[in-house]
This record gives sequence, C-alpha cells and structure tokens, in this order.
Amino acid sequence: NGMEIVNISMGKPNGAVAKSGKKVTMKYVGKLQSGKIFDQTRGNATFSFRLGVGEVIKGWDVGVEGMRVGDKRRLTIPPAMAYGKKGVKGAIPGNATLIFDVELVN
Repeated sequence: NGMEIVNISMGKPNGAVAKSGKKVTMKYVGKLQSGKIFDQTRGNATFSFRLGVGEVIKGWDVGVEGMRVGDKRRLTIPPAMAYGKKGVKGAIPGNATLIFDVELVN
C-alpha cells in the first residue's frame, strides 16, 4: 500500500493497546515531504478519535493500530491513504505524501 511505519520509541510494555473500534488519544505533528508542518497538537492538547471506523484518514487507522500507550511512531502515508488528488485547500497540496510523528497518549 506504499505506507511506511517506523517505531521511534516504545512506551509501557504492558500499556493498553490501540484496537479497532476503541477511542484513542494522540499527540502528533503532520508534515509535508518538504518538512513544512501543516498541523500539530500543541502543548498539552491532544486529538481523540475512534480507531478503524473512518473518522480519520486511512493511514492513521492503519498506522495507529497496535500501538501501546506511550509508543511513538513515524507514519509516512501515500496520497491514496491520506487526502488523495484533492488535498486540503490552503494546507495540503493534491497527491501529497504526508509524514506524521504520532504518540499514543491514551
């Protein structure tokens, strides 16, 4: 599928595991391949969603599953699993590969 998942650091070995259908809480930085940041959580802010049900781009549903609380990953997500040909007006060009550094908080 062209997606790349790299484990940056591991959290608690016995930490809760992100599973499809469960609510997860993340911290993240989203970048274009140029390194330009287009979105991020700041300070203590977090982002929550239900995993595996299409509330977020497919790359997140695939890349976050199996993480444990405290784990950090880098997700390199091809356009077909992100915002595709359209992109996001003013933020993400069409056909953009996105890089997310994500941390599972809860």
